[in-house]
Amino acid sequence: MRLMKNASRRIDAPSSPARARGDIGEQAAADYLRAKGYRILARNWRNPADRREELDLICDDAGIIVFVEVKTRAATALVPGYHAVSRAKKLVLRRACRAWLHGCDPRPDHYRFDIVDVAMTRSNTVVDVFHYECIPLF
Repeated sequence: MRLMKNASRRIDAPSSPARARGDIGEQAAADYLRAKGYRILARNWRNPADRREELDLICDDAGIIVFVEVKTRAATALVPGYHAVSRAKKLVLRRACRAWLHGCDPRPDHYRFDIVDVAMTRSNTVVDVFHYECIPLF
């Protein structure tokens, strides 16, 4: 049991430079989606059955539930964040999405998965935001 307590502490660990960078990226993604007319329903939602499974953003886009994975990358990165969402990560995200949907009554008829890629400088200035919609997940 003690090991589990330590594991959950690590998941919710206080800010590190990487975590702070990720938080800035998530805020930029949320601001970007809001500007497009999305309503943010939840941020950093964790599956109660498995706290390791997290959804960065859950949004409503004109009645469609949108699960969003945010990837924050250096503006000079050669590989976009879109490609950082591996098949294994998609399986984890799918489980988390299904857990969130299971808790909905009534269950939404329409939902999708998007990736938002945030490009930042070393000084944590957001340079650009790329939004990839309708990524195959379900």
